[in-house]
Amino acid sequence: MDRVYRFRYGRLSFPLKVLGLGPAFTGMVVGEEYLKVRFSWAFATRIPRSAIHRVDYDYDFVGGIGVHGVRGTWLVNGAANGLVMIEIDPAARAFVMGFPVRLKKLRVSAADPAALIAALTG
Repeated sequence: MDRVYRFRYGRLSFPLKVLGLGPAFTGMVVGEEYLKVRFSWAFATRIPRSAIHRVDYDYDFVGGIGVHGVRGTWLVNGAANGLVMIEIDPAARAFVMGFPVRLKKLRVSAADPAALIAALTG
């Protein structure tokens, strides 16, 4: 059965809401065979569960909120805390503002990071 997980949003979330990137339009769905991540019109991916290599808490630096990435590593967040890092092997395909990108590592801000990690590792 699919379970829906929400992104975490911080005090600076108002600009995201104005751009249509608020909680009403974003989420993560964990199914038996896939992880589906959608950040409204800005980011979308469907990752096979078999490609999820590692999942853990992420304490690395966050320089902003929204969708940011380079060389296969993408940060999709509404807050600077509650981050979860998902390593993907083989790389998956994602779409950033409609453009295809390669996805090897995905960092997301989860409203309940422990629950998301448990769902992806259990």
